[in-house]
Amino acid sequence: MAHVRSVSMGVWVDVGARDESEHQSGLSHFIEHMIFKGTARRSAYQIAKEFDAIGGHTNAFTSMENTCYHAKVMDSHLTTMVEILSDIFLNSAFDPQEVERERPVILQEIGMVEDSPEEFLHVLAGRNYWGDHPLGRSILGSREHIAAYSADTIREFFHRFYHPERIIVAVAGNVEHERIVELIGPSFATIHNGQPLPERTVPQVQPKNQTHKRRLEQVHLCLTAPGISITDPRRFAFSLLNAILGGNMSSRLFQEIREKRGLAYSVYSFMMSHVDTGMFGVYAGVSAANVSQTMDLIRQGLERLIQAPVSAEELRDAKEYTKGNLLLSDEGVDNQMVRIAQNDIHFGRFVPLDDVVKKIEAVQAEEIQSLARALFQPEQSAWTLLGPVKEKRTRRVSIPSEHSGRS
Repeated sequence: MAHVRSVSMGVWVDVGARDESEHQSGLSHFIEHMIFKGTARRSAYQIAKEFDAIGGHTNAFTSMENTCYHAKVMDSHLTTMVEILSDIFLNSAFDPQEVERERPVILQEIGMVEDSPEEFLHVLAGRNYWGDHPLGRSILGSREHIAAYSADTIREFFHRFYHPERIIVAVAGNVEHERIVELIGPSFATIHNGQPLPERTVPQVQPKNQTHKRRLEQVHLCLTAPGISITDPRRFAFSLLNAILGGNMSSRLFQEIREKRGLAYSVYSFMMSHVDTGMFGVYAGVSAANVSQTMDLIRQGLERLIQAPVSAEELRDAKEYTKGNLLLSDEGVDNQMVRIAQNDIHFGRFVPLDDVVKKIEAVQAEEIQSLARALFQPEQSAWTLLGPVKEKRTRRVSIPSEHSGRS
C-alpha cells in the first residue's frame, strides 16, 4: 500500500479458546497478556516505552480459534517494530512475578465483563447455545482457573501449541514483501515444532430458554439460532440476511423496535462464524414491561424472512451497505493485515476483494429466504434473558416453523 505512511504487522496463531481443555480454559488469553510482560532483553516497561518512543501502537486479542499479537508504526520504524514484536513473541520470559502481577488484572477483566449487562449476556447466551462444548466457555476463563495457573503451566501451553504450522505473520502497508522476509526470517526460523492440537469437534447444540435474574434497570434479551461456518458458500447470503434483519440503522428490527415503537435504545442482530459451525443472534435491551412485546416482534421478524423473499429494494440496499463496509475498511492497513491473515487461515490463499464483491452481487432474494428457512427452526433456537424478568414472560419463546402462522 504505497500511498500510506504506516505499516501494520500481526503475528497470528491458529490456536484459541476452543482448543483448550476444560482445565486449560483461559490459558490462550492469559498468554496474550503475558507476551507483553518481559523477555530476556526487555522488561514490561521497556517494551511499552520502546513502542511509545516510535509513536507506535501495539496490542493483542484472543478469539475462539485464533490469537493475534499486532503493532502499527510509521513505515520509517518498520525495522524497530519487527524486532520488538518478534522478541516479545519468541522470547517471552513468563516470569512468575509478572504472572502474579497480571493475575488480578485478568480477574478484573472478568469482573468488568460481568458488570456490563450487554457483554455478560453474550457470554451467557453463548454458554446456553453451545452448552458444555469449548465454544460455550468464556475466552477469559473462570476465576478459579485464572487463580490456579502457574508460570510453568502458561509456559508449557505456549511451547506445546505455538509452533510453525499454526503461525502466520501478516503485514500490510508501505512495505515490500522481500524486506519483511529478511527481517523476520532469522528469528522465526528458530521456532521448534510442538505437539498437534486436539482435533476440533463440532458441537451438538440443544439450547434451552434461560432466565438469569439480576437487579438491573433493563432486561437484556438474546435470541440465538444456528449460523454457518466461515467458509460456507452461503456466507454472502448470510451477511445480507443479517444486514436486512438487524445489522444497521435501516434494518427491519431497528426500524420496528426502536424507531417506530421506541421499545429499545439498542437492538441488533449479529452472526458468529467458526471453521465448522456458526451462530446467529438478536439482542435487545428493554424495560421489563416490554419484554414480551419485543420478543414477539423479533419472532415476527424472523418469520417474515422465512415466509417471503426480501424486496428488490431491500436486497439492493443491503448489498450496497455490505460492499461499502468491505471497501472502506479495506483502505486501512490494520484491516488489510487482518484480512490477509484470515484469508490464509481459512482459504489457504489471498481472496481478491473483487471476487467477494461479485459473490455479494450475485446473491438472490430466494437464497436469503432459503437460508432463513434452514436456520430458524424452533428446536434449534433459544432465548437467554438477564435482568428483572419473571419466568412467565418467557412462556412463548419459539420461532415459528416454516409452515406455521404467527404465534
